[in-house]
Amino acid sequence: MTTNVREPSLLPASAIPDGCAAWNGEPARAWADAALPSWVPVRPRRWSVELTLWCAVLAAFGLLATTDLPPDLVALLPLQVVWWLWRPEAVRFSAPALVVLAAARGTGLPWPALVGAALLALASVTATELRARARARQRDSALVAADGVTALPPDADVPVRRGGLFLKFGAGLAVPGVVLLATSGLWHGTDDRQLAIAEGLFALGLALTLLLSGTLGRRRATALRTTPAPVLRVLVGKDEHEDAVIYAADDPQALRPLFTVATRAARDDEGEGDDQGDKDDEAAREELEELLEAAAAPSPGPLREAVLYGTPCDGAEILLVGAAEEPGEPPVAEWSTGPVRPLPEGTAGRRRAREERAAVRKARDEELAEAVRAEIAVVPVRQWRAGAVDRLAGFLTALWCAGYFLLAIDDSLWFRALLLLTGLLCAVRVPVKLRWRITADRTGIWLNRLRAPRHIPWDDLRAARRESFELQLRVRDGDNWAVAAPRWPWLQRRRRLTHPYDALAAELSAMIADPALRPTGESGAKERGRPLWPFAVILGIAWTAVLVTRWLP
Repeated sequence: MTTNVREPSLLPASAIPDGCAAWNGEPARAWADAALPSWVPVRPRRWSVELTLWCAVLAAFGLLATTDLPPDLVALLPLQVVWWLWRPEAVRFSAPALVVLAAARGTGLPWPALVGAALLALASVTATELRARARARQRDSALVAADGVTALPPDADVPVRRGGLFLKFGAGLAVPGVVLLATSGLWHGTDDRQLAIAEGLFALGLALTLLLSGTLGRRRATALRTTPAPVLRVLVGKDEHEDAVIYAADDPQALRPLFTVATRAARDDEGEGDDQGDKDDEAAREELEELLEAAAAPSPGPLREAVLYGTPCDGAEILLVGAAEEPGEPPVAEWSTGPVRPLPEGTAGRRRAREERAAVRKARDEELAEAVRAEIAVVPVRQWRAGAVDRLAGFLTALWCAGYFLLAIDDSLWFRALLLLTGLLCAVRVPVKLRWRITADRTGIWLNRLRAPRHIPWDDLRAARRESFELQLRVRDGDNWAVAAPRWPWLQRRRRLTHPYDALAAELSAMIADPALRPTGESGAKERGRPLWPFAVILGIAWTAVLVTRWLP
């Protein structure tokens, strides 16, 4: 059950279109019942998308090294899974192409590969068709609930920037894909040529995925702004990722969320004159943070009454005109920056359970923060260093890198390059994990880095928190800092242990909030830590020497 017990903020009558119906009762329940069951993957999280991409890359390498599949099938099989989760619109075309390609190139291929390709195509098409039918049912249900009442969305003349980030990334990713395909014939070895073709096709597939996402998002956002859209009165809140959560108008206790959607205030899109380029860059950075970083809030805010413009269904674009969080403020218009994602009953139940756990964590964090404030002593300079959990993280990173070396299944030039780059990446990351240092003085904090220490003034340090496995420092210019280490929440709860990152985040948060708790002196060069590049150079040289020794005849 939600922890939100405040009365929803009311929307002024002047902001509600004439005849706008409340979305509640049987129409809202019918819309929710039309959603797909939880076992159909329609709500991939950021970490699941990233994990899918990494698994797809590894699967492509594994298929190419251990099978005789042609490079086009090697690229298409992992991409099919990515499209299944991320862009189901492409599955209707890619699944038949996969079947045709497997049949055309099936001569001499092992039957498990053909059966696997057929099953993958069948499963993805089935899930996509189920999703399309559910989308149509929800669209029809929402139109019935609106009862034919439409209105032109406010701020319709604001420039459309939806999907711009995806379009830029897609165009950038297409360049190496084209280069790999164009230069594949220059490699002398057959394995190298096939790997270049597979990687080029895979990169082009991901580029087309991003371009399709950006194009669809921009087209739907433009269509919403140019024609009168159905309107419904709803209640809106925020989740832990700052996404909008939509509830029925008769659900003030937030017992059954209908869907979530990422939004951004319409006024953030305004801009004209010479500053337009800077505003575009700022909007792109905001969209990137919304897509790739979970800016966790301490708890869901109070519900607000809102008018929903658009036809809510899976993948749709909407506009919300909601009551301001502060009394006396004008209504806030928020355009969607991502697609609508319905919440099936099972997912909604798990969300309520997460809210309960979040409330428990919030109480525990507040208790820890109070204890830290009571015990913290004002000193000239304060320091935090890497500890036992960081040494364990460094060991696991080195073990992951060694696994590539010990389990090498290919000796081609491309795999050698991948092995070298993997080791060099570990050589850069391990010193940071083992020897990071944060030094706080009266001017701000200092972070030792590979080159020179970095200084962050107190006014630019927005927050310090432990998010999942990471200690995160959020900086006002967007150049955030993070370091990761293992944690075991169940063991911490059972043994009543405090993770070092939790304690560090609580101390820094207290100093950010209360200047009286900050150190009073200035740190010296010795206290800020030495540059870490010598350790990275030593590890990089050692790794290169190991590889050269192995590859020499």
